[in-house]
Amino acid sequence: MMVVKSRRRSNNPSSSLRIIGGQFRGRRLPFPEQEGLRPTPDRVRETLFNWLMSRIEGARCLDLFAGSGALSFEALSRQATSVTAVEYHAQVTRTLVQNRQKLDIEPDRFNIVQDDGIQFLSTFPPHPHDVVFLDPPYSTDLLHRAIHALQDSPWLNKNAMIYMEFGHPGNAPVLPDCWQIFRKKRAGTVHYQLIQT
Repeated sequence: MMVVKSRRRSNNPSSSLRIIGGQFRGRRLPFPEQEGLRPTPDRVRETLFNWLMSRIEGARCLDLFAGSGALSFEALSRQATSVTAVEYHAQVTRTLVQNRQKLDIEPDRFNIVQDDGIQFLSTFPPHPHDVVFLDPPYSTDLLHRAIHALQDSPWLNKNAMIYMEFGHPGNAPVLPDCWQIFRKKRAGTVHYQLIQT
C-alpha cells in the first residue's frame, strides 16, 4: 500500500503472511515491519477468493496498492494467469521481488512495479484486467480516486470484478451507476465488497 494503515506492532524487524489456498497453500512469506503495514486478514481472503472461485483461474489481475502482496500471491496461487502489483515504498517493493523469487514465479507472470497507484493508472495497459484489488489506506481518498480513474478505463476488461476494502461503513465509496455490488461483508473493523463492473 502506498501509505499504510495504522496498527501497533512489535519491535520485530519483519512479520509474515500465510498463503491460505491453491498451489502455494501454507507457504509463509515475510514482509517488512513498516508502520501499519499488514496483509488482508486470512478470513477476509478466504471469503474473497470463495467469491472469486469461478473467476480467478486464468484471470489477469491488478493489485493497485500491493503492500505485503497477500492478495497478489493468493491470486497467483489459485492459478491467475498474471498479476501486476503496484507498490509505492521501495523496501516493500524489494520484499515483493524477493518473495516472488522464493516462490519461483516468473516475472512476466508477476509484474511488480514501484509507483504511485493513481499515477500508474494514467499509463496505458498492455491488456485489460479481469480482477482489480483496491486496498489503499483507510485515512486517504485513494479508494475514491482509484474508482474514478478506473471508470471507463482501458485497465478494465468487460465485466471485470473489483475488490475494495475500507475501515468504516461511512467511508463506503460512491460507485459509478453501471457498477453493481456483487457481495459485501464485514470482519471486525474491516468492511469489504466485490464489485461487478
